[in-house]
Amino acid sequence: MNNQEGTILITGGAGFIGSNFIQYFMGEHPNVTILNIDKLTYAGSTDNLKEVERSDRYQFIHGDIAHVSLVKHVFQNYDIRGVIHFAAESHVDRSIEDSRAFIESNVLGTMTLLQAARDDWEKKGEISSRRFHQISTDEIYGSLGSDGKFSEETTYDPRNPYSASKAGANLLVKSFGYTYGMNIVISSSSNNYGPKQHKEKLIPTIIRKALAGEHIPIYGDGKNIRDWLYVEDHCRALDAIYHQGKPLETYNVGGGNEKTNIAIAKQICDILDQIKPEIKLQAGIHSFKELITFTEDRKGHDRRYAVDDRKLRNELGWKPKEDLDDALRKTVEWYVKQWNLQTNR
Repeated sequence: MNNQEGTILITGGAGFIGSNFIQYFMGEHPNVTILNIDKLTYAGSTDNLKEVERSDRYQFIHGDIAHVSLVKHVFQNYDIRGVIHFAAESHVDRSIEDSRAFIESNVLGTMTLLQAARDDWEKKGEISSRRFHQISTDEIYGSLGSDGKFSEETTYDPRNPYSASKAGANLLVKSFGYTYGMNIVISSSSNNYGPKQHKEKLIPTIIRKALAGEHIPIYGDGKNIRDWLYVEDHCRALDAIYHQGKPLETYNVGGGNEKTNIAIAKQICDILDQIKPEIKLQAGIHSFKELITFTEDRKGHDRRYAVDDRKLRNELGWKPKEDLDDALRKTVEWYVKQWNLQTNR
């Protein structure tokens, strides 16, 4: 593909992965202009984009991707060469409490984007050349036992409203590719970690609670397994998939780092023991690990995720650069720095 020139529409670019991706993508492609549309819910903040907000190659639109007239306006007023669609309600706990917002954003919003892109690109005679990249999750595949990994051919088996809404969105994207000849591609990644992640997610929660000297909540027995992917490695993968991925294909992105939640929590506590010893002394503990507390398990809590990403590695030549131990330390140090700034430490 030759979409490096021109304007790319990023949805949900004020969130965790989207904001990291925009910063990475603009650095890698100096001729691209980014148009970022984000609703700025609890999970998004323009503070995540301070590195690029003054660039003449970046523009922000505060808006909802499910708003039909707004999305039509965007495509009518900008020559959108491609769409990279991050925008989604993504917090599983919130989807269990109330799934309506997840259907509205993840399913209806995706359909609205697809329809606007299709209409615009058909008029320009470029429906098969301009790309729509759907960002998805390994949670669409359900839960694994102790063996095996999810492949791109694994049947969708979502277990909570969030993953069901993402599975539905993926099917819509595929249908527009097959029905209208849109140049679509889908990527599904394992659990991301790194700077700018929302405070409710597992790793930021562990760090935040530890620094406050509060109990660190871990669902169930803590032995749920996730494959951890550093966000910058994910950004590199998305860049490769957007530009080189084959139309109508799905690519899994994994970190090759399967760890239980309790192991991740203990590793973070060990790092904090080294870099913030004064906090544990104030809390009257010898190690932050003493703050770990097991809580009632989450409903529909999938036991294990792991993805087989050989297709991405073999076809597009991608592999993660970051080692989990080093990248997790960098991540903890980033959050500690933000905490120091907020508390004037």
